[in-house]
Amino acid sequence: MAPFRSAATPSQRALRVYAFDPSRGARLDNVLTIRVPYEQLKKGPVGAKIAVIDYDASNERYYEGINLDDTNILGQSGMAPSEANPQFHQQMVYAVVMDTIRRFETALGREVKWRPGRTKGTPYGAALRIYPHALQEANAFYDPELHALLFGYFKASDDDAGANLPGQIVFTCLSHDIIVHETTHAILDGIRPFFNEPTGPDAAAFHEGFADIVALLQHFSFKDTLLDTIQRTGGLIHRSQLAPDIAADRGGALIQAEIGEDNPMVDLARQFGEAMGNRKALRSALGTRADPRLLDTLTEPHERGAILVAAVFDAFFSVYINRTRDLIRIAYPDGRAIVPNFLHADLANRLAEEAAKSAMVIQNMCLRALDYCPPVDINFGDYLRALVTSDRDVFAEDSRGYRGSLVNAFRARGIRPKGVISYSDDALSWDKYEGVPDVNPDFKSLFTALNEYEDSPDRDNEKDMYATLWMQADAYRSQLGLAAEPKVQAKSLRPLHLIRPDGSLERRIVAEIVQQEPDTPVDPADPAAGTFTFRGGTTVLISRKGGVHYAISKPTSGPEGARRREGQRTFLKSMAESFSLAAHIAYDHEKENAFHGIHRGF
Repeated sequence: MAPFRSAATPSQRALRVYAFDPSRGARLDNVLTIRVPYEQLKKGPVGAKIAVIDYDASNERYYEGINLDDTNILGQSGMAPSEANPQFHQQMVYAVVMDTIRRFETALGREVKWRPGRTKGTPYGAALRIYPHALQEANAFYDPELHALLFGYFKASDDDAGANLPGQIVFTCLSHDIIVHETTHAILDGIRPFFNEPTGPDAAAFHEGFADIVALLQHFSFKDTLLDTIQRTGGLIHRSQLAPDIAADRGGALIQAEIGEDNPMVDLARQFGEAMGNRKALRSALGTRADPRLLDTLTEPHERGAILVAAVFDAFFSVYINRTRDLIRIAYPDGRAIVPNFLHADLANRLAEEAAKSAMVIQNMCLRALDYCPPVDINFGDYLRALVTSDRDVFAEDSRGYRGSLVNAFRARGIRPKGVISYSDDALSWDKYEGVPDVNPDFKSLFTALNEYEDSPDRDNEKDMYATLWMQADAYRSQLGLAAEPKVQAKSLRPLHLIRPDGSLERRIVAEIVQQEPDTPVDPADPAAGTFTFRGGTTVLISRKGGVHYAISKPTSGPEGARRREGQRTFLKSMAESFSLAAHIAYDHEKENAFHGIHRGF
């Protein structure tokens, strides 16, 4: 029997962080208090899931780890934000990473698991390592081999530093957006470990775009900044510019309150972008005007990923406008235009509630869709189908308009899923598994094994689970979209909890089955072109009774397998011929960490 929680043990830990980054200054809306699940911590801080290790490799120096359980620190919501205090840097990365983990776990209904790394015999076990001052470089990245997030620091431009002092030190570990972005890479790599392989132009772009989506959507949980943005845009939160607090006197000198500014809700990593001399944020949620032909011209991962970001935010802003139209009509029945800075406080609060709620729903849809993606060779079209299918599994009718807005936004940007005849819900959803009577796999014993593992997790229980999954998958290859050769590998097995609109809970299992062909030649006619590992596999969603609900497959055999193999060869050859750094890293991914190269200069 589990021990009772002491009445003195808090359920949450409150920690102060920068809502954006230090370049927004000490204004109240730039200081945010995050509440994360309470756990007993060692100095670092070091907990069950993450370990902050403050070693500065460039200067060969350790900084003493913060003790967040110190009474003085615990009682005042952690240390006050400070650019100059390394211990606040440690506090900030811990708080933001744990908050991002919490959001994923809430949406997925299960505990986040990291991709297995080289953790045996290390003092931090399977925890994700976080190095706030890892390198003296304009970079921050997730390293799957080191099992770590590494944050760099660098000098701002001497000539064009934006809001920074010329030449000042900029710490990427103090950017809320960058921390969330890198944490999302690590979580996504744990859920789908083959998504970072260079199978096509969408692979790296999906990783980058998805990480930006998660970071940007979190802005809309920052209540003070959201309210200020609603007032200064008249409720049109998608506008790129905020009106000044007061109108400027014509011809006179301007004070800060008379100067407009960029909308922080749609900007990502502003301090970093300005410090690099770009005069703007690193990236934006708004992207460019929707053009269905643009996707055919972009290969750089961040530029291509920006198309995915723009589609999701187009849908989010459209939903928000539709859900608040009645409030605007009630407030302004005579049809007058809304004047920024003159919204009634009650109306601004209602608009903020709708914006925050819509952002949370969109974010949960984006996260839950990961369980409905194929295990390998991800592309934007697959993700759209996963979004629609996962949402239909919970909400049969799109009464809220979220699915329709996402589909329209993806369509406007030329994201065309393969194997569908239209953009209707029925066509976009993955086909439900039908199989052949009396010859279908039966995974009922898998639930028994999973229950035993959750009640008393140990290595034997885990081996039993994976053995059950492997035996059924191996025996029913053709039914699950798997090839007769090569061998089947059971790569992951996780619980999936669906909460229905009526409050009922349906439990399923999502499993990942993979096949691989190592040493596949890039060019059969040219041995010098090298080889790659060609993978296929199936994501299997299993009902509580043991039947297969969906079998989402990327085969290695048949016409589809041949098309995929040739497509990957073509992509790898085009990357080898390119002189871009990102392309080189993608092609040579087994010799250098791809995230390091793609994120250089972020």
